[in-house]
Amino acid sequence: MRFEAISWERLTAALVGRIMEAKAEDGSPWLRVGVDGAPAAPTGELAGRVAEALRVRGRGVLVVGTGGFLRPASLRYEYGREDPDTYYSGWFDTGALWREVFGPLEAGGSGRVLPDLWDPATDRATRSPRVELPPGGVLLLHGPLLLGHWFPFDLTVHLRLSAAALRRRTEESERWTLPAFQRYEDEVEPGAAADVLVQADDPRRPAWGGPDREA
Repeated sequence: MRFEAISWERLTAALVGRIMEAKAEDGSPWLRVGVDGAPAAPTGELAGRVAEALRVRGRGVLVVGTGGFLRPASLRYEYGREDPDTYYSGWFDTGALWREVFGPLEAGGSGRVLPDLWDPATDRATRSPRVELPPGGVLLLHGPLLLGHWFPFDLTVHLRLSAAALRRRTEESERWTLPAFQRYEDEVEPGAAADVLVQADDPRRPAWGGPDREA
């Protein structure tokens, strides 16, 4: 694939343009966008940029991070605190994301989304109130390991880091997770699965595969 240098501002504008023109595949009045990438990639920053630009255009937006949908510590650490296989398949509560985030945004749903469920600092439920996303609104879900769960995204963006960049930009205390991201590359191939691929090795100079993902 050919990559083209692009600024975060231009990338944001391009993504907003696609979102403004997109329709939910299942006829839902809401659009569901996934911004996927390792914690070392700026998924939350990009989601925030896109959300701000959409709001300026009059679209309702809800930004949700998967960090608010971790499983309790007793489940995350069942096989130790640094088990990459558990991180890969057992840290994030995908069932809760289906039930509390995607379920309300199905065709005929209420639009009332739970923005987070679990606080990893206190290891307790957050008890946050539901947020109503108006018809025509956009969900921006960001975080790692988002693809491969059959989540009903209408648009997906993957922020890819090379193995060297991922190691370099991951905190030393979190490098035990690196085998999980290699497994993700091998099993899911997020760069091929996503609608938009962004190479983010240099946080100041991203590049992307273009709007049509031409090889």
